[in-house]
Amino acid sequence: MTASSARPTAERADPTARRHGPAPSLTTAPPRTAPEPAGTAPAPVAPAASAPAHRPDPAGAEAPLPPAVGAYRRLGEVVPELRVRCAPPRSGRGWIAGAQLVADPDALRELVAYDARQGLARYGRALRPDVAAGIGLHRFVWQVSLLFTLPWFLERRVPLLAPGDVSIRRRSGELTAGQDAFVCLPHDPAVVLAARTVADETALAAELRAALADFLTPVLTAFRPEVRRGPRTLWAMATDAVVEGLWYVGRRLGEEERVRTELSALFGADGPGAPECAPFTPGAGFTAPAPGSPARVEQSERCRASCCLVYTARIEAMCAGCPRAVRV
Repeated sequence: MTASSARPTAERADPTARRHGPAPSLTTAPPRTAPEPAGTAPAPVAPAASAPAHRPDPAGAEAPLPPAVGAYRRLGEVVPELRVRCAPPRSGRGWIAGAQLVADPDALRELVAYDARQGLARYGRALRPDVAAGIGLHRFVWQVSLLFTLPWFLERRVPLLAPGDVSIRRRSGELTAGQDAFVCLPHDPAVVLAARTVADETALAAELRAALADFLTPVLTAFRPEVRRGPRTLWAMATDAVVEGLWYVGRRLGEEERVRTELSALFGADGPGAPECAPFTPGAGFTAPAPGSPARVEQSERCRASCCLVYTARIEAMCAGCPRAVRV
């Protein structure tokens, strides 16, 4: 069985593009992961603080910081190509608000057009429209899902975000998250700020899957006419993006083994005791290293649940863990 090993690269890169091969030298986009440099100084990232964190307001009182700010700061430290602002959604000057994306086909096509241009530069030929849309969906979900999964992984908090609470600026790798509601465990120091608490880790994992599903349902509905795939395949694509995003960041954090374990539990494969993870595809897809390879965690691999169809632009670009390759 063939599987993919999406290892991080030391070069400044687009994390979400790591499966699609190096960019040609005529571009400034580096070979593997998300946004290309914007040409301006990076936006400041909100400072981390121990929860419950506070900041002074003009009247001298203390107001709580957004509950996920520490996790978002860690993201900016280990993946500087992605930066999160705890702020209301933005639009214009390259920003696309989530509410626009799910309601306005022109806004969605603007996002897809960015990936179509990147594909032309990377592969030397135009991507099929559905392929560009599929890559655009993957990269959007890869980045935005981290707004949910990283606070859960680092702080055991699940933000409750809707598409109307976020915005994204692909060319600079910036995102905004403008909602402070979250779910946590009863012993969380920030419990007084929580929308609600749940009893244990199993219940919190269920809250994470539900929050992601609620957010992604209108996103996948909006992308479906452009991607030209059915619901089952779209949810497989979403599962891949969610898993690969947190896996990548977990490796950057030095938490490879824990992130694999927790993602495998979050999307447990079908069987006795496995969680109900619908509409996501069951199983995180991780596999053991190939026989004879050094038994190191960083050489672990993954079989994907969906095909991005990038091989239609360049056959050599087919992902090693693609289900089409695995079936051969």
